[in-house]
Amino acid sequence: MIEVEKKKITKAGLINAYKLYHYIKPFQKEYFVGVIFLFLSSLGNLAFPKLLGEMVNSATSPVPGKMNYVALLLGVVLILNAIFSYFRVVLFNNVTEKALAFLRRDTYNHLIRLPLKFFEQHRVGELNSRISADITLLQETMTTTLAELIRQLIIIIGGITLLAITSIKLTLFMLVILPPTMTFARLFGKYIRKISKEVQSEVAKSNTVVEETLQGIQSVKAYTNEFFEMSRYRKKTESIAEMGMRSGKYRGAFASFIILGLFGALAAVIWKGSAMLAKGELVPGDLFSFVIYSAFVGGTIGGLASVFTSIQKFLGATEELFALFNENEEELTEVNHIEPVHELHGQISFEGLSFAYPMRKDELVLRNIEIDIASNQLIALVGPSGAGKSTIASLLLGLHKPTKGKILFDGREQAHFPLSAIRKQIALVPQDIFLFGGTIRENIAYGRTNATQEEIYDAALKANAMEFIDRFPEKLDTIVGERGTQLSGGQRQRIAIARAVLKNPKILILDEATSSLDSESERLVQDALEKLMTGRTSIVIAHRLSTIRNADQIFVMDKGSLAEMGTHEELIQVSDGIYRNLSELQYNG
Repeated sequence: MIEVEKKKITKAGLINAYKLYHYIKPFQKEYFVGVIFLFLSSLGNLAFPKLLGEMVNSATSPVPGKMNYVALLLGVVLILNAIFSYFRVVLFNNVTEKALAFLRRDTYNHLIRLPLKFFEQHRVGELNSRISADITLLQETMTTTLAELIRQLIIIIGGITLLAITSIKLTLFMLVILPPTMTFARLFGKYIRKISKEVQSEVAKSNTVVEETLQGIQSVKAYTNEFFEMSRYRKKTESIAEMGMRSGKYRGAFASFIILGLFGALAAVIWKGSAMLAKGELVPGDLFSFVIYSAFVGGTIGGLASVFTSIQKFLGATEELFALFNENEEELTEVNHIEPVHELHGQISFEGLSFAYPMRKDELVLRNIEIDIASNQLIALVGPSGAGKSTIASLLLGLHKPTKGKILFDGREQAHFPLSAIRKQIALVPQDIFLFGGTIRENIAYGRTNATQEEIYDAALKANAMEFIDRFPEKLDTIVGERGTQLSGGQRQRIAIARAVLKNPKILILDEATSSLDSESERLVQDALEKLMTGRTSIVIAHRLSTIRNADQIFVMDKGSLAEMGTHEELIQVSDGIYRNLSELQYNG
């Protein structure tokens, strides 16, 4: 999980935080009632020490039954405070959960609508953190931290006011001694926790040494590196021991400080109060209340540091989260039916097409590509790695926009079609198949989520996938595992083909769809692909030239440019041609 950065409390940060009000606004009445209960429960906390002092004073009071009256009143305050606290927690929690449910939904909906270039510039772990860690931190702040801040401010202001009413002289004495001591104790404790985390980090690193060594024990022994590994581990354990001993010294110093500093400060307040008691300036019950209030106020002032730290992290989380919303979304629409005017017939043209990735704007991946593809043709893109073949597939799907030039479908520019309508009519079968961790049925149905069970079965049959699906006890309901790890490469390819069959696209793109398969799997996949390519425009990106001999047109790419074009028979006749050289290399190999 990515650690959330702390931000200074600035006007811009507060404006970002205020944006959350948009999500709380529908539940503001509920939230306001929760604030009232918070205020009442805080007042109850302040009343508790005062009533305890009154109980002590009532022991010497001439009024009969006063002690029982105060005890009864104390019980009523405790019960009311418990009720107020319960409803405060429930109301804040309910409002926060409902508000953050909307925020999570909006964040995810926005994230999934962002263009591919955004995801190429950000790590998945970072984005996942925005929707999990950041929102969890917002949840903690909205339910606990803000309430705690309000409660602490009420206790500090109210407590100091009641202390001053009791004795201004003793209050000033307490404020000089106790709050600074409590604040220092908090900061000291925070530093010790930091050292403990460093020790834990070193222990984790030493465990990594053990894990790697034992996993690679065969290599360790084969290279006679047992003593090297023992020395490496010894250095780690010695480092851990040194850090642990340093941590122990600080913990010992902290324990001594608690005894000497905090208890000493309380003892000093009691000493000063006792002196005033002896002079008749205080009564015993007031001194008793004063000591409890002092502990309340001192501890609360010390706790403000951690509250402000949480608020700083909260501001950092809101800044990171709302920065996502500044990213421009793709113009997507939900497509249940393709309008006749937006239907593709399979004719594609590239006019002066050039492209550079956003992160490398000065490095053209494609240079002035001019290609015409007739409807229902089988065309092939071949050439060395890095020649720009897969980039053409990405541009056709609208995953990136051309830097220069045009892409036309049926003589009309790509921009004249809704982006979702184009993608709905194009299917991509890549080399590296991504399957979701559910069932085979769910993965095939991803091609068309409203497909019937018969259509899913028929698609699997056409893709030669039932050949292995029928061998599984659960058939189509077999779990494929994370990213499809329970299936072989050929099986994953056929599920991807079944997905494409179900989509029934007008344009089919096959990107190295059989390059990493064994002969038997390739035969089954190739047979399924031939069925799939019938009756639609097919663009095959291939390294194995044997798979594209029958293509209507072969386009040879080299260093981002279109170097050669023609049929297999035409290109093989070109002396010193790239295609001919590639063919001879594969044949000789």
